Amino acid sequence: MGVYAVTGGSSGIGAKTVALLKKKGHEVVNIDLKKGDIEANLALPEGRQTAIDELYERYPEGIDGLVCNAGVSGACGNLRLIVSLNFFGTISLIKGVYDLLKKKGGNCVVLSSNTISQGALRMDLADLLNNNNEDEQRILNLVDGMDETSLSVGNSVYVATKYALARWVRRHSASYAANGVRINAVAPGNVNTAMTATMSINAKMALNALPIPTKYGKETLMDPEEIASAIVFLGSEEARGINGIILFVDGGTDALLNTEKVY
Repeated sequence: MGVYAVTGGSSGIGAKTVALLKKKGHEVVNIDLKKGDIEANLALPEGRQTAIDELYERYPEGIDGLVCNAGVSGACGNLRLIVSLNFFGTISLIKGVYDLLKKKGGNCVVLSSNTISQGALRMDLADLLNNNNEDEQRILNLVDGMDETSLSVGNSVYVATKYALARWVRRHSASYAANGVRINAVAPGNVNTAMTATMSINAKMALNALPIPTKYGKETLMDPEEIASAIVFLGSEEARGINGIILFVDGGTDALLNTEKVY
């Protein structure tokens, strides 16, 4: 059995992922702000380094998988947090533990979002994140000038971070795989988690406006285990031929909204 690190594993999709991996007999370390095996604030450079250092100390022989799940929604009311946690927290951790993954021919699964195909994003911000990601402070200064009280602005920044993550995975997938490390992304649809439960009325209305074909006729969102099952699959030996994919796990929402897009 293998060793897996999961960020944001204390609740929601992350907690289900941890549970499924453990059920399969793997050793799992949860990296989270609270109630984690490693407690670290991945929104801050020093927190990321704490997590990286701890993983190297615990597993000098390497790890088999990394699941980057930690993140916040566009309704959190903190644009800097959306950018620093969702994007920089993710790519910094992947880069930091890359050598541990190489040692065991491991893999990485990144959480994106099915909203990346729906157009409501700041493409200029996504481009900056992908092309200037060595200058986090510059990008944080940019979002400081945006309207943090606007839900639409928050959502556009959120989608930009998730779009940039998906593109980052695609850009790095070939070189990572050439060194024995597969990297893929999962793009979940609307999921019943603590994050969605605490959304404002307007945010929930916007969320419920997106149909989930597999939930047709039911006033319900997807279960976290539906997403976690896909994550665990991509991180398994059974998925060894899959690399650089953005897997939409949204009950068919993306297919419904983009019927003519096959690639």
